[in-house]
Amino acid sequence: MTLYKTIFISSIAIILGGCNPKFNEPESDKGNINPSNYVALGSSMTAGYSNGALYYDAQQNSYANILAEQLKLIGGGEFKIPYVPQSSIGIGNANNAPSVLGNRTDCQGTISLGPVKVATQGDLTILSNNVYNSQGPFSNFGVPDVKVIDMDVNGYSNPFYQRMASSGTSSVLNDAISRNPTFFSVNLGLHDVLKYALKGGTSNNITPISGSIGVGFEASVNNMIEKLTANGAKGVIANIPSIKSMTYFNTIAWNALKLDAANAQSLNNAYAPLDSTRFYEGENGFIIEDVNVPFLGFRQAVKGEFILLNVPLDSVKCNTKWGSVNPIPDRYSLTLSEIDSIENAISNYNMVLKNIAASKGLAFVDVNSFFAKVKTGYMYNGVMINASFVSGGFYSLDGLNLTARGNALLANEFIKAINSTYQSSIPEVDAMKYPAVIFP
Repeated sequence: MTLYKTIFISSIAIILGGCNPKFNEPESDKGNINPSNYVALGSSMTAGYSNGALYYDAQQNSYANILAEQLKLIGGGEFKIPYVPQSSIGIGNANNAPSVLGNRTDCQGTISLGPVKVATQGDLTILSNNVYNSQGPFSNFGVPDVKVIDMDVNGYSNPFYQRMASSGTSSVLNDAISRNPTFFSVNLGLHDVLKYALKGGTSNNITPISGSIGVGFEASVNNMIEKLTANGAKGVIANIPSIKSMTYFNTIAWNALKLDAANAQSLNNAYAPLDSTRFYEGENGFIIEDVNVPFLGFRQAVKGEFILLNVPLDSVKCNTKWGSVNPIPDRYSLTLSEIDSIENAISNYNMVLKNIAASKGLAFVDVNSFFAKVKTGYMYNGVMINASFVSGGFYSLDGLNLTARGNALLANEFIKAINSTYQSSIPEVDAMKYPAVIFP
């Protein structure tokens, strides 16, 4: 049975000739902000995590660093990043190496382009060496996987933070506050739901909206913003994108089980006692584990449910025949109820973020709306940017974090919000000068 159509991706170069008119661009102006000491607080995207790992080139192309470079045009100062060595391959949160686009052969002998790890594991020395004394103090406090409720935890044990921490008992927030920032950006909260989503809803509970600092989302956000603004600093807060906009949850369709007539009949015979399970020639819903189904513990997926990008496709196409003869394990799918829990949490988080931005007079970036726009197709300088895996230009090969081009586009959204709120004139960047997924 075939799961995928062969996709041919072609590149079309368009050359525009003729005279180019000259425009008088407005002069850069800082407006009502003091950008001299900018700090960025966030998680994986802020750090520059891309293609499944943290590595030097990706750190350079984080939206936070791109924004910092533009702030320098209006008086911004040095933006210090806890770089991994330029010669290193980098490391991911599972000690993995980053991915590149390359040829790979599946269990059926079919060769196709897809993500290929550059090594069997990442550079473990990155997470074993603290670089604060040699590179700090830092300006980019993007910590991969960090939750809002983790930000003010002393001695926070995340290894990506420990490598940049000022001490073994410091917190991400206190390290940021110690820089006495004059301007800040906050892009946090996604990982308060994402860890649950990436486990298929099987573990790592969603952060509740209520609760004390370090437990509840609202109290933790309010604590952070109160401390960041205590010295009069101004800043910009981003909200959280829906997971429905993200490539990781939209690449493998719930009904990508393609059957010919013979295989459909064979599966119908096998599942004959189950009145609700039927297979047809063409597209069919995968069989997925669902602990809420009495006695059986599995069922057929329905429209709107997600098969996660990390499902081992060889186990689907060959071997154990996941999704047809055997159910896809629960950790590789999200049911409608699990998706509703995630989306409800995001909606509640976004209300808190918008309210605190308004109450403090801070700029607000509607990242949720922007990512939704990208999913449906975003025309930028005559080029269509979308959320398609590999070819869309926005998401990196991990399907969650952004390409350099995606980060440049996101930085522009921050710039628009800052300019609108503080009457500044920070130039946007030309996102097409930044690479998308690089083809071999």
